[in-house]
Amino acid sequence: MQKALNGLLPDDISITRIEEVPLDFHSRFAAQSKVYRYTILNRSWPSVFLRNTSYFYSHPLDIKLMQKESRVILGRHNFKSFQTQGNIERDALRAIKEIKITKDKDLIRIDIEADGFLYNMARSIVGTLIEIGRGKFPGGSLKKILRARDRKLAGPTARACGLCLLQVKY
Repeated sequence: MQKALNGLLPDDISITRIEEVPLDFHSRFAAQSKVYRYTILNRSWPSVFLRNTSYFYSHPLDIKLMQKESRVILGRHNFKSFQTQGNIERDALRAIKEIKITKDKDLIRIDIEADGFLYNMARSIVGTLIEIGRGKFPGGSLKKILRARDRKLAGPTARACGLCLLQVKY
């Protein structure tokens, strides 16, 4: 069945494992957490090979400051500041279980695991971290933005091309 499904799906989706579940199983509501990865190509020239899977950003980013600031969002918080304006969820409480920001040569990877995500939440967090990393927002900004619950204070929503759903944990 795994091979058959992979033969039918588009190339950007891959079934890595299948297992039998109860008939009342719901893929969205049974998820314990999701892991998203945002990839930034951080150098002075773009890549034709990575253009669809990473966000090209040509200015230097302070990774250490981004890492330090990102710790603020760990745990359960109201993420209204990172929710798309006009998209009102009843409950903006989410728990960030882990956030890792790593750099390997010209690639910066931001992995975020949470019990759920608001619409565009991961990309809004990344956009804010980029603003911090480039020096537009000073240290301590992420804490203030999170507490304010005001989307206008956060950074822009990062482009979709760098975002990838890595894993759904059940």
